[in-house]
Amino acid sequence: MARQFDLLIFDWDGTLADSTGVIVDGMQRAIRALGLAPRSDEAIRSLIGLGFREGLAELYPEHDPAALEATLMAHRSAQGEHAAHSVAPLYDGVLEVIATLHTRGHGLAVATGKSRIGLDRAIAHHAPLERAFIATRTADETATKPNPLMLFELLEECRVPAHRALMIGDTDYDIAMAEAAGVPSLAVAGGAHPAERLHAAGALGVLDAITLLPAWLEAGPLKN
Repeated sequence: MARQFDLLIFDWDGTLADSTGVIVDGMQRAIRALGLAPRSDEAIRSLIGLGFREGLAELYPEHDPAALEATLMAHRSAQGEHAAHSVAPLYDGVLEVIATLHTRGHGLAVATGKSRIGLDRAIAHHAPLERAFIATRTADETATKPNPLMLFELLEECRVPAHRALMIGDTDYDIAMAEAAGVPSLAVAGGAHPAERLHAAGALGVLDAITLLPAWLEAGPLKN
């Protein structure tokens, strides 16, 4: 069967890595330690996928986002949260999915709201992924989601037209970014945004787990 998509572009947090709880818990600890006004877990979870500063601007509009980002990063560094032990685990089956897709000849890339340091650390921590991705973009080196710039840059670097790429993510920011870039998208439930929010965003489909991706691609989007 002919491949429909030459390039599969993955979000990281909540799509490949089971990091939603880690991110929410870490943010709540920082909020308490710094004496910031309380925010709900849901409020924090809903902003996962945006760049860190952009998420802070939504969460604390009364603060200067650059200054608050600097304060939080200093706190995180002091607490050792950049250490390898803080790297979130991959979802079950991710390594097998990536290996299968690579064997089938798909190019694999990452478009994430993480920082470059954070993504590089996460990939290095999961050693089998170090050679899996032909290109990656992070929120601190290009425009943040849902701005489509990081997708445009990945398409250009990989020399793949938009209709031959597929964005795979767990938030409606991923889907909105893909739509703005003219790239088809697929959502995975279980991450930062609930399934009903993902269905409403307009992706080709919503998978219950990332392990279903190879079969979905083999069946074809119209059969999903």
